[in-house]
Amino acid sequence: MIRKIKIFLEMIKIEHTMFALPFAYVGTILGSVTETSHLPTWAQCGWILMAMVGARSAAMGLNRVIDRAIDARNPRTEKRAIPAGLLKAGEVMVFILASFALLFWASYELNSLAVKLMPIAVFMTVFYSYTKRFTWLCHVVLGLTLGLAPLGGWVAVTGTISLPAIILFLTVALWSAGFDIIYSCQDIEIDRKERLYSIPSRFGIENALRIAKAFHALTIVGFVLLLATTDLSWWYLVGTIVSAGLLIYEHLLVKPSDMSKLQAAFFTMNWVLSSVVFVFTFIDLVVVKSW
Repeated sequence: MIRKIKIFLEMIKIEHTMFALPFAYVGTILGSVTETSHLPTWAQCGWILMAMVGARSAAMGLNRVIDRAIDARNPRTEKRAIPAGLLKAGEVMVFILASFALLFWASYELNSLAVKLMPIAVFMTVFYSYTKRFTWLCHVVLGLTLGLAPLGGWVAVTGTISLPAIILFLTVALWSAGFDIIYSCQDIEIDRKERLYSIPSRFGIENALRIAKAFHALTIVGFVLLLATTDLSWWYLVGTIVSAGLLIYEHLLVKPSDMSKLQAAFFTMNWVLSSVVFVFTFIDLVVVKSW
């Protein structure tokens, strides 16, 4: 049983939850302070965590089931749980249904708008895995899917959607699409061989990295717009400046002629960035303003 649990955790890359979870809580804290003038409750934070775990586990499980044949033909992914025979597709489908049930339960415990919007999250998690079969905009679809994390956090504590919530949603979507473009550069050959769509396979690695840079430049613009449309102050601005530096460094790590540091650019830099934005938002809205 312990071995099986480890296989499931490896399959869904539980450590990558750290990309979206800090932003989910940025949306939670910022939405609560902006719309209700008080901090979220511990119960709300707990249900948001459950919703995040359910949504992301379902999304990753679906991706592994839908792409299992492609994964089996890709040297980078052929040892994933399903193509390697460690898990059966039926087992993963049961796991997916349980994850969606957890998402629904958490949404129900939060508010009615969260329940009403849940089908959108379900649709996006299913739809994303098919987009690489027909459009190189698949990275944007992934970004919009991950952008639902902070938007969901906002909705969970406010029951509303306002302009700052949309700005936060689009900002995280641009950031996610940018790092997904970088990550997909390693699969350019297999994508072309399998006739799959991606920005690197369509435009080449050099142009793909330029597009990722443009997305990340717009990400910083989005962070600044949040500063202008909410009660965030200079502590958050410091976090934005640090985040900009991290994005610049991320792009310095990857070059068309040298992708050896891609994993550091993809995982380390983006995990640190999302944590930095959360920490400085927390300091700004919780620590400083509580004084």
